[in-house]
Amino acid sequence: MASAKSSRSRASVPSGLGAPPGALQANGGGGAQEAGVQLADKLKIFKTDNFDSDAYVQSKCQTMNEREIKQLCNYLQDLKKASAEEMRKSVYANYASFIRTSKEISDLEGELLSIKNLLGAQTGLIRGLAEGVNIDSLSAASDGGKEDEKSSIEDQEPSDIEKWAVEFPDLLEVLLAERRVDEALDALDEAERVVTDAKQKQTLGTLALALLQNAVSEHRQKLADQLAEAACQSSTRGVELRAAASALKRLGDGPRAHTLLLTAHDQRLQYNMQVIHPTSTSYGGAYTAAVSQQVFSAIAQAVNDSQAVFGDEYASELVIWSTKQAESFAHLVKRHALASSAAAGGLRAAVECVQIAIEHCSLLEVHLKLSLSSVLLRLFRPCVEQALDANLRRIEESTSALAAADDWVLIYPPTGSRTSSRSSTSVMGFQPKLTSSAHRFYSMVQDFFEDVGPLLSMQLGGSTMDGLLKVFNSYINLLINALPSSMEDETYLDGPVNKLVQIAETETQQLSLLANASLLAEDLLPRAAMKLSPHYQAGRIEDTRRRGLDKNIRMPEQREWKRKLQRTVDRLRDSFCRQHALDLIFTEDGDTNLSAEMYINMDSNSEEPDWAPSLIFQELYAKLNRIATVASDIFVGRERFATLLMMRLTETVILWLSEDQSFWEEIEEGQRPLGPLGLQQFYLDMQFVILFGQGRFLSRHVHQVIIDVIERVMAAFSATGMNPDSVLPSNDWFFDIAQETIFRISGKARYGNGERELNSPTASVSAQSISSVRSLGSS
Repeated sequence: MASAKSSRSRASVPSGLGAPPGALQANGGGGAQEAGVQLADKLKIFKTDNFDSDAYVQSKCQTMNEREIKQLCNYLQDLKKASAEEMRKSVYANYASFIRTSKEISDLEGELLSIKNLLGAQTGLIRGLAEGVNIDSLSAASDGGKEDEKSSIEDQEPSDIEKWAVEFPDLLEVLLAERRVDEALDALDEAERVVTDAKQKQTLGTLALALLQNAVSEHRQKLADQLAEAACQSSTRGVELRAAASALKRLGDGPRAHTLLLTAHDQRLQYNMQVIHPTSTSYGGAYTAAVSQQVFSAIAQAVNDSQAVFGDEYASELVIWSTKQAESFAHLVKRHALASSAAAGGLRAAVECVQIAIEHCSLLEVHLKLSLSSVLLRLFRPCVEQALDANLRRIEESTSALAAADDWVLIYPPTGSRTSSRSSTSVMGFQPKLTSSAHRFYSMVQDFFEDVGPLLSMQLGGSTMDGLLKVFNSYINLLINALPSSMEDETYLDGPVNKLVQIAETETQQLSLLANASLLAEDLLPRAAMKLSPHYQAGRIEDTRRRGLDKNIRMPEQREWKRKLQRTVDRLRDSFCRQHALDLIFTEDGDTNLSAEMYINMDSNSEEPDWAPSLIFQELYAKLNRIATVASDIFVGRERFATLLMMRLTETVILWLSEDQSFWEEIEEGQRPLGPLGLQQFYLDMQFVILFGQGRFLSRHVHQVIIDVIERVMAAFSATGMNPDSVLPSNDWFFDIAQETIFRISGKARYGNGERELNSPTASVSAQSISSVRSLGSS
């Protein structure tokens, strides 16, 4: 892992920690090489047994100035941070193994301590018995003088410590029988001190000492068993349980004490859970609330008892136990509440169950700093995703069924519908006009977003938005399929789509399809999706922050999502434009209205043609005018979308012309060259498009494409040896004919006495375009 070096030290850091002292000066570009060096390789020099830090620093700093020493210090600090980060990741990666190993070590230590005590008692007993046998043998073999000595010894009174040692086992029996645990523990501690003192001062005989040690070990084990039995009783609670665990810990059996404490809480939880019986008619939220109340209360009490008795000594075991309880709880809720809701597509019920569980869990996290929400979310997520998918699929299927009966007429929201009564748009005084299927689609989306707000904390915000985008894409496919030509051409369809939809026959109906798509994508869907934004969920997110779950909030960027919606709408727009462009270019018989022959053949006629733009371009202008008139009523407040739509239609026709290989093969390489009349007609057509499209139907890109195709045609004409400028009339001639045609098609009167307005912006721009193209052709 490469270290994150500071910008000021990157350029002059040596390529390796073992670089010679002058490397800082000689290796100024070593930062790029160092980025590829592994951290382990950099740290090798520090891992050697004979590493001398002072010598290392001296070797690096002898030839350095103050600035370079600071750079080296910064570099070493960065390396230290990288090493710490690597260790942190390693610890987290093996955290489960670390906890398991620690628990096994603790259990092993407890067992070793018990074995040590048992072996010590047995060894003392055996040694005492052996010494007693030897003493008896010596006494039997002694002479008469020794008999007198023995008699004198037997006549001596036993010491107080010997008397106490003899009475101690009986005292312990009484204390254990009366369950006087604290006094028994004090007595055992006193016996341990006596044994230690007797060994040092030899105040007890070997046999007596061995008997005392055996009694201490035996009663210590008996007390431990008694405490363990008491801890396992269902009636042992609260103070009694903590006292038993504390006594076991004092006996030196801490691991067993902590295990018994957790076992007692687990048994009590299982007992309390027996009274909660889920039924097929029970409300999932009520069952979830009842179970979570029991589970998280048990976890909280166990944590409190553990910390009161052991502090943080067994924190790892406590986390493992709490996690298992949370997992068992999540499986219960999934089996008895979430599974049925998810299968039926009940997103609201599923999310409510998750909310209840998370809220109970959050109380535990706030007071005890024990985070279990991630465990619940991980286990609940599949069920919620299943319900989410089922809801989205239901919206898609319902919309498809409604589209089959849609007549594609724009209407206001139906009276009493959600859109008109509860929508945020109605509050703002805005009533969208959509077709019936689009109104229903939007209403279902609003209901859907009412349910999915809590999904932010489950990291499902992105999945929700992507799912809605998929459903909207399916609806756009329906709209594309409603265009007349889409039944034969599925180029713009994305995925399977229902063919049973009403065909939008008229241009008004077809523009209604575009109105549906544009209004949903640009305004209505983003407005509804705001319910998934952090600002809308401010209160819930503030609670989440207090629980330390900020990292779980992952909302998709609204702008990027809107761009994806718009790209989906663009498919419908392009399909619309493609359909109308093909209607212009091709006849019903499949012949083309825009071919090279229509220009080449003009010079074959002996008569002077009646000059006017070609019919296809006149029809294009007429169609654009009709669409503009209808769009002015349909796209109120969204005139920009209508303008882009008509620009796209013009672009589709012009791009088809510029990319038609057969057209250009005939113009540039055909058997008959393009003559003066054909050039004049082509030039007139293009200038007509420039004139009527300027500022309304023509983008800058298409304007440049037109100039390029004019230049290409003029180049083909020049290849015949003729000068285009010598055969083309003046610019005013082209302008007048194009303007006359525009007035005739649009139904507008000419200016005043029939002459064009020379100072108008359109005239000025058109004249500049004609002049620029003529100059290109002449050159």
